[in-house]
Amino acid sequence: MENKFKITGAFKLISWGLIAIGLITFILGFIYHPESAWANYLLNNYYFLALAIGGTFWLAIQRITQSGWSSAYIRIPEAFANYIPLAAVFFVLMWFGFHDLYHWTHEKEVMQDEILQHKAPYLNIPFFVIRLIIYFAIWIYLTQKIRKVSLEEDRIDGMRPFEKSEWYSKVYIFALALTFTLASIDWIMSIDPHWYSTIFSLKNFLTGFYHGSALIVLIVIIMHKYGYYRFLNNSHMIDFSKYVFILSILWGYFWFSQFLLMWYANIPEETIYYVTRIEGPWSTLFWLNIILNTGVPFVFLLSNYLAKSKVILAITVVIIMIGMWIDLYLQIMPGARGEHHIGLLEIGSFLGYLGLFAWVVGRSMNKRALIPENHPLLEESTEHHLHEL
Repeated sequence: MENKFKITGAFKLISWGLIAIGLITFILGFIYHPESAWANYLLNNYYFLALAIGGTFWLAIQRITQSGWSSAYIRIPEAFANYIPLAAVFFVLMWFGFHDLYHWTHEKEVMQDEILQHKAPYLNIPFFVIRLIIYFAIWIYLTQKIRKVSLEEDRIDGMRPFEKSEWYSKVYIFALALTFTLASIDWIMSIDPHWYSTIFSLKNFLTGFYHGSALIVLIVIIMHKYGYYRFLNNSHMIDFSKYVFILSILWGYFWFSQFLLMWYANIPEETIYYVTRIEGPWSTLFWLNIILNTGVPFVFLLSNYLAKSKVILAITVVIIMIGMWIDLYLQIMPGARGEHHIGLLEIGSFLGYLGLFAWVVGRSMNKRALIPENHPLLEESTEHHLHEL
């Protein structure tokens, strides 16, 4: 059994090439279109952080439920954890673009707006930065503890590392319930400071969990193609696909719940958010969002016959990853930039972050054993044939 992930020359070349594209794109963007560059900076920061948070949440769920079928694959989301400290640096640097992103950071605008004055005790730059630091401190500490304790299983026999990892996972999911809720309000919803939704944070948290889990599946399939995880079988594929399928249904449910409640209530302060996105240049992406994130996985993953196909599942995951980008694009760009344009800046900046995320995850997996051989439930994963009975 191959238990060591090796970074190839091609992987290095592609990763660093994508990073270079991203750097060049951002340099040119900040020179010629700083407002658009900062909007894309926020979009990509949040996109890949949400994937890392969602992947580590998936890991925590596996630990808490003592899931055996997935135990061989936990090193992938553990590697996601190492991207969070880097994301923290990027978010702190976003301080230089606050005025381009957030209407409430302009003192003159606040003085002329009664609603912003009412929200000023919470929406102010010093408190915003303090909260940001607290969020990342909690996430980094807990995800690194989960990863560290998990890696102890490679050196220590017995149940103690397994039990400690489960305990830290329980703390992590409760901490996320509060911190990620506030973070999504701070970083995304406050772009439109006059608008609010009680479902917004839950939907965005589910977005990270949904797409982070899907990315884990895609990485497993790609690595299997290159000779890793040779024990991957139809039972694993069905479990992975049902994870993606169920989360896609939940995502669609919360998306529709938020939309329907606001549209039916017809309160101007709430419906303006959707009117802006349904009418005009945003309308195509608005409907494409729900089609890619819920419609496509529903059609392709409902059947076990299709769900077992690695090709079908991989294509579906790629599609919903595009759907996640569109979802965040619609949340950020109308308020932060005010115009719809997908060009070289949007594509190049995304590719740069993609290369960086791939490099961080790849390097993290390269340093440790790919499969936790002393995991007490490992055999249940490598010999998983439940759905073939």
